[in-house]
Amino acid sequence: MAGTLNKVMLIGHTGDEVKMHYFEGGNCIGRFPLATNEEYINKSTNEKVSNTEWHNIVVRNKAAEICEKYLKKGDKVYIEGRIKTRKWQDDKGMDRYSTEIQCLEFTFLTPKDGASSESMGSPQASQPKSDSKPSPAPQAMEEEEDDLPF
Repeated sequence: MAGTLNKVMLIGHTGDEVKMHYFEGGNCIGRFPLATNEEYINKSTNEKVSNTEWHNIVVRNKAAEICEKYLKKGDKVYIEGRIKTRKWQDDKGMDRYSTEIQCLEFTFLTPKDGASSESMGSPQASQPKSDSKPSPAPQAMEEEEDDLPF
């Protein structure tokens, strides 16, 4: 394969509220932890084993503001993005590394007030979905089906 791929897809529960950081020029980022769980039966002991993996999610600009507004601790969310490792220095001047998921798309999976889940595409162009229009009357749908050429 000539190219490379850096793609991550996660479904998990938020471990905290979205923490926002604002910059000069109006840009911002939001950060929150996401927990994914793995459960299996240990064949030698027949015990149920549960492991939780924590992921550091980073979302930018308008998408970050949408996440801050709608995501709460414990909410279920689908995240799609890429892995990025960041190098930084601690208080003692030691090099530290953080592995993060740079979120490119997300879908809220926890229903809010009986509404359907919201899906967000590219963070730069994300807008909350408005209420969908009512579906046409059944007769109108039947007429459309009659007009099909096959």
